[in-house]
Amino acid sequence: MGILAVFALPLLLLGISGIIHIYQTVMWLVSKSAVQNKVVVITDAISGLGKECSRVFHAGGARLVLCGRTWEKLEALHDGFISGRPQCVHWLKTGHMGSTYTPKLILLDVSDLNCIQDVAKEILNCYGCVDILINNASMKMKGAVQSISLELDKKIMDANYFGPITLTKALLPNMISRKTGQIVLINSIQGKIGVPFRAAYAASKHAAEGFFDCLRAEMEEFDICVSTVSPTFICSYHHQAAPGNWEASIWKFFFRKVAYGVHPVEVAEEVLRTVSRKKQEVLIANPIPRAAVYIRTFFPELFFAIVASGIREKLKTEEE
Repeated sequence: MGILAVFALPLLLLGISGIIHIYQTVMWLVSKSAVQNKVVVITDAISGLGKECSRVFHAGGARLVLCGRTWEKLEALHDGFISGRPQCVHWLKTGHMGSTYTPKLILLDVSDLNCIQDVAKEILNCYGCVDILINNASMKMKGAVQSISLELDKKIMDANYFGPITLTKALLPNMISRKTGQIVLINSIQGKIGVPFRAAYAASKHAAEGFFDCLRAEMEEFDICVSTVSPTFICSYHHQAAPGNWEASIWKFFFRKVAYGVHPVEVAEEVLRTVSRKKQEVLIANPIPRAAVYIRTFFPELFFAIVASGIREKLKTEEE
């Protein structure tokens, strides 16, 4: 019996791994087929996450409209798709392009609110409709509240809140008239919890979260799905705090883990799954940042105590 158990366990694990792999492959193919021939608009397609979203939706046979602030970078991304070597971190899991459409390119700076209406008309002229809008454009900002000017606060709000909602409102009538469509907001975990020294950024993400939550309920009667995808930091930042009391230790463990973030490839593939399954809200985070959201919701005093302690330790370290 002992010998049989020794051989049976690896075989059982191998079998389970095979089943999981087959399931993931099938779901991946289903996700790709769900966007075939769909008109997909991606803002800030030239960013790391934008490129990866473009890759996975292009692989699924979507008709892409790629928006970005720099024409040269848009052309480089376009040329990569045409040559079969897109400027992305990874390429298709299947290793081939399949049946795809040539992406259309449109200049768009979402922080320039005056141009968005005209750009929306240009987007609609590409194929006559929009099936999926992915609001990916965003601007980051780090600094103490007193060091950030009100002008910069407004600039962050334009890029992260007013820009996405203005574009959404401009394209929404087309979806409503057809009674179909999906709007995806690539938001952030900071739309749920505030991280110190990112007040302007967190405020803009909280505002966007609130707007799209309301929009989701209002669009239900028109069969328009509104989805919010909130990853942790896509880029890794490292917070420094001196060792000291237990609160400072929790601070280091808590926020350094939150700050490690996720890879753009992981987020892009989750966006594709979100679209294909019409998920309403997705949080892409490891257990520690998920715990942060939970603690902020149910134990706010503990959360604020940890944050305040971390700030004190940070200031003390800087003085020393």
